[in-house]
Amino acid sequence: MTALEITLCHAQVLTPEGLTTCDLSISEGRIASTPTGRAVDLSGYMILPGIVDVHGDGFERHLAPRRGAMKDLAQGMIATEAELAANGITTAVLAQFYSWEGGMRGPEFADQVFAALTKVRASVETDLHAQLRFEMALLDDYSAVEDMVARHGIGYLVFNDHLPHKALAAGKRPQGLTGQALRIGRNPEKHLEFIQGLHDRMPEVGPALERLAARLTTRGVRLGSHDDATAEGRRRARARGMTIAEFPETLEAAEEARAGGDHVIMGAPNLVRGGSHKGNVSAVDLVAMGLVHALASDYHYPSLRRAAFLLADGGVCDLATAWGLISSGPARLLGLTDRGAIRPGLRADLVVLAPETRRVMATIAQGRISYMAGDAARRFIG
Repeated sequence: MTALEITLCHAQVLTPEGLTTCDLSISEGRIASTPTGRAVDLSGYMILPGIVDVHGDGFERHLAPRRGAMKDLAQGMIATEAELAANGITTAVLAQFYSWEGGMRGPEFADQVFAALTKVRASVETDLHAQLRFEMALLDDYSAVEDMVARHGIGYLVFNDHLPHKALAAGKRPQGLTGQALRIGRNPEKHLEFIQGLHDRMPEVGPALERLAARLTTRGVRLGSHDDATAEGRRRARARGMTIAEFPETLEAAEEARAGGDHVIMGAPNLVRGGSHKGNVSAVDLVAMGLVHALASDYHYPSLRRAAFLLADGGVCDLATAWGLISSGPARLLGLTDRGAIRPGLRADLVVLAPETRRVMATIAQGRISYMAGDAARRFIG
């Protein structure tokens, strides 16, 4: 699609200083400093920076709604992009597991997901990026992960540890193990034996992880840790080059991240729900304390804009600050200096909202329409 040459008139535009009624011009995929092209009257609407989703796995339901149901993952990726655009997201990081859990979280599926992403990336308007979520206990897969990162050009990797260590250390059968094993077509006893072996080798993980992280950092890969629970754990992650703290579980971990200059990401669904479904620290509280750099969709794309408005409506911060947590903040975290705000010269990544309902009426990614509906579409068509 050809980029728009257009001037959007009379809308309320969100700048770093707040909302102001003004005209906004788009030329050659960028925000222009002078009027250009056809004028479109958007009075009664709000124009805000396009949303940058720094971590989301809501795409899983499009790629494989049921086991084996989706053979062409590229089609699921196109459906994902349509949902992203309908929610005002102009840049999205798709977070894919590489885990001992297997199935849709196994390495084979991860390879298929990244191949599908590469296949469709150039044909959609939303800027799609990949994140690999790697289970650090998989010592025998470290070289395979490096190869996957290189083959698919993955620039962002987060280390996870979701092993049920408490049960395994006590020699107990972890809750839900049988169902988990059967879902991926593995004998439950073999699955238990496998994860018990991973648990037993955890003393080897630290040194191996340091070497792997160092090699990935040399390649320019951004590294993060997931679910930090203690200040010491966050310091250890930082020492290994993991300067992004995804969803810290406690206040002390978030405070340590901020004190150490790390980026802190929290889940927008946590904020919309009013708290973590696992009983972890509240995202609202961390935002109020100035400890959060970015909100992520996690598993629910609509939660991003809802979270921003909840923060503003609740007086936690003003709208420009709240929206920055889903636009300029994540853009900085990803090193994307050409987006995240409405300013001449930056990418024309914009979302048009109806103020009363906060419904997305149009999404523009690098000056190209990725989504449009209702009366706003009629005005654009003219």
